[in-house]
Amino acid sequence: MSILAIDTAASRTSVVVIENGKVVFNDSRDGAMSHGPALPELVHSAIKSREITEVLVGMGPGPYTGLRVGITFAQTFAWARNIPVRGFCSLDAIAAQVNEQDFIVSIDARRKEVYWARYTNGVRVEGPAVDLPAVVAARGIKVIDSLFPDPQFFTSLTDEVSEPIYLRRPDAVATADRK
Repeated sequence: MSILAIDTAASRTSVVVIENGKVVFNDSRDGAMSHGPALPELVHSAIKSREITEVLVGMGPGPYTGLRVGITFAQTFAWARNIPVRGFCSLDAIAAQVNEQDFIVSIDARRKEVYWARYTNGVRVEGPAVDLPAVVAARGIKVIDSLFPDPQFFTSLTDEVSEPIYLRRPDAVATADRK
């Protein structure tokens, strides 16, 4: 059983392959605007001579375009092979890396904001949300902002997400709706 796990919620494109509970491929590319070209290259390298049986994908929160690249790629890859695809909160994959009792995970949301969620004993108790970093810091809880979502932790998560987590309106506005 080989699982392909993908995350494009942050400025890093991450691809992991897990076989029988062990990570056999783990690579990433940095660049908020490079998810499109990076993802197929990473997946091509990851699946060489491997029979993928399931796809896991980060559903955000994250910027619209980055999320759509990862989610659409994961869904298309799974559909073409007639295998299941499951989604997970990308912030939960960061929280799974942290050994603290009460903390907040945040990632850059651009526009001088961060996406964040609060965790107690590894369980999300608040969020995801989007705010200014100063607003999050003012909560007086340790903020973990130096990690990226790691798709290898998707296999340990139980709260599946079926829709992308968009926390603000898209930048693009139809001409008729502009004021």
